[in-house]
Amino acid sequence: MLVIAHRGASGYRPEHTAAAYRLAAAQGADYLEPDLVATLDGVLVCRHENEISGTTDVAEHPVFADRRITKIVDGTAVTGWFVEDFTYAELRTLRARERMPALRSDNTAYDGLDEIPTFDMVVALARQESARLGRPIGVIPEIKHPAYFRRLGLPLEELLTERILRLRLRSDEIMVQSFEPTSLRRLSVMSRVPLVQLVDSAGAPNDFLRTGDGRSYTDLIRPGGLREISTYAQVLAPHKDLVIPRTAEGCLGEPTCLVDDAHRAGLGVQLWTFRAERRFLPTGIDFATELHRFASLGVEGIFSDHPDQAAAALNKPAALKV
Repeated sequence: MLVIAHRGASGYRPEHTAAAYRLAAAQGADYLEPDLVATLDGVLVCRHENEISGTTDVAEHPVFADRRITKIVDGTAVTGWFVEDFTYAELRTLRARERMPALRSDNTAYDGLDEIPTFDMVVALARQESARLGRPIGVIPEIKHPAYFRRLGLPLEELLTERILRLRLRSDEIMVQSFEPTSLRRLSVMSRVPLVQLVDSAGAPNDFLRTGDGRSYTDLIRPGGLREISTYAQVLAPHKDLVIPRTAEGCLGEPTCLVDDAHRAGLGVQLWTFRAERRFLPTGIDFATELHRFASLGVEGIFSDHPDQAAAALNKPAALKV
């Protein structure tokens, strides 16, 4: 089973930093997961959101004070500083910081040490660590808000495809994920890399909402929806609650048929997101027990903020303990 480092080893270092990705590789991750957004000049950089006040020190740079603005992103008003309003040269002057300091206070010791990495940097890091550790380490980027960026003239699918070709990424080095089926359909005709359809536990894909498509994520995971996904993607990545829901008491309930249905449609299954902190765990069990419950259903991969603990629970070799 694949251990996918969710934004790097983000349980131990600020997410989407070279330190988080490098630690994840050392801890046994098979894939590093960078979320991708685009700068004003079309450089793909790694941030979970295009608004960056929570993950960088941008607010401490007076030169950028006048760029604070409110925008509508996927139907929601967001106020702050946005990647697409900065050139990459400007963005390089910023430094990353922990997104959840109240929960992960130890990570704040690394605030200000790392710049915002580009997609190219993460690929280079994965290749370097793969050679150093003697095992394959791939990348599995998620393109964020693709419809939003396309309206800005920054089509993430084209930008990413160009980098895939330029970097000569093989299909065993990369998978690409998105919540938006339209985006994955575009990618399916642009490249030959494996594609991953992300599915949330509620709501609908943003591209469906924009075009008036009345379907929800629930429709996508019905047998007919899964068969449709299999025409453009190779992997289904649902929220883990869609596979084993939690009871009203917060315990793990009975598994659904989603994993079996996805396999019947010819799709692999990767689940998100497994975190070791008590607040994220089901009632009455520890991290390893939770992982074992899900692994027993035959899924092909899991996303985790704590790759070392995931690797240990799944009996995968890990090279470093924290």
